[in-house]
Amino acid sequence: MASKFLPAPSSITYRDRSFLIMDRPSDANVDKFVAECRNHGVSDVVRVCESSYSTEPLEKAAIQVHDLPYPDGDPPPPDIVHSWLTLLRERWAVRPDACIAIHCIAGLGRAPVMVAIALMELGSTYDEAVQLIRAKRRGAINKKQLDYLSLYRAKGKLKPRRGVKCNLL
Repeated sequence: MASKFLPAPSSITYRDRSFLIMDRPSDANVDKFVAECRNHGVSDVVRVCESSYSTEPLEKAAIQVHDLPYPDGDPPPPDIVHSWLTLLRERWAVRPDACIAIHCIAGLGRAPVMVAIALMELGSTYDEAVQLIRAKRRGAINKKQLDYLSLYRAKGKLKPRRGVKCNLL
């Protein structure tokens, strides 16, 4: 069961795109995790930490699970960022209203960094992205990750093309 000191799931919405930042479930509480995902219309769960629970309950709920692990406390490597943005583009091209859930162990480092990258790719500034996430997840994103985000240059990979409503670059 998740610690009572971990933040509650945090819903982040920016330009009609939705994310749910969560802490990692266990086999003992994965049913509550699934229920929370359903409440938010989650189509996909992204694990940026090592797997530690069965994905079967999520799969039975028609929620796809994607593993994009990288080291705790670090910024994501380029291949992980590429896979993350590709997943978002592909999912939103089919289902623009889909909420994407993402978790690391406590939902304070790796998961918020990935959401910040997505927000920046959607048009947010670095400061706006960090403020939006920290307003919902106090203590999120360590200094090393903040330094990475401050230098991250969005390429507009999630911005819609002009005149096209649901197609993404």
